[in-house]
Amino acid sequence: MGNLRTLVLNADMQPLSWAPLSVWSWQQALVAVLQDRVVQLKTYDDVLIHSSRDAFEVPAVVALKRYRKRKKVSFTRYHVFLRDEFTCQYCGERFAAGDLTFDHVLPKSRSGHSRWDNIVTACGPDNLRKANRTPREAGMKLLRQPFEPTPRQLDAAARRLPSAKTELHKTWMDFLYWGSELEG
Repeated sequence: MGNLRTLVLNADMQPLSWAPLSVWSWQQALVAVLQDRVVQLKTYDDVLIHSSRDAFEVPAVVALKRYRKRKKVSFTRYHVFLRDEFTCQYCGERFAAGDLTFDHVLPKSRSGHSRWDNIVTACGPDNLRKANRTPREAGMKLLRQPFEPTPRQLDAAARRLPSAKTELHKTWMDFLYWGSELEG
C-alpha cells in the first residue's frame, strides 16, 4: 500500500507535468478527494482504506477542478539533463544521470554564467577534454546550442525516455497518451 501513487491531471485532463510526472501519494490524493478539490477518475482495484465508520477506495487518477497554468521551467540539473535527453552534447551518447555533468559552454572562469543558454549535458571524459576552453578552442562541436525549454518541450523529452512507459502504473495508461499518435 505504501508505494501506491496517484496520477494528478490538470482540469484539461493532461498531466500537470511529465518532467517529472505529476503524482501524489495516495494519502494526499484521498484527502483532496474528501475535501472536494479534485475529481476522482479512477481507483485502484480491490484496495480499500477503512476508517472506524467508512471504507474508501484509493484514488489511482484524479483531476484538479480548477485549471492550473504551467509556469516556466525551473533551472535544475534534472531539467538540463532532460532537455538534452540524458545525452552528451559533444559525443552524442546517452548516459545515466550519475554519469553526466554540466558543462559551461563559455567557462565560468571566463565570465560564463550558469543559466539555460550556457549549460549543456556532457559526459565526464568530454567535460575533461573540453576543460577551461570553448568548444571551438577544444576542437569540439555541440550537437545543438543550449536553450531554455518550455514545459511542453520538457514533457515531450520525458515521454521519449526509454523508461517512460515501464514506470507507469497500468491504471494510468488511458490518461497519459491522449494527443499522441497510436503505436502500431
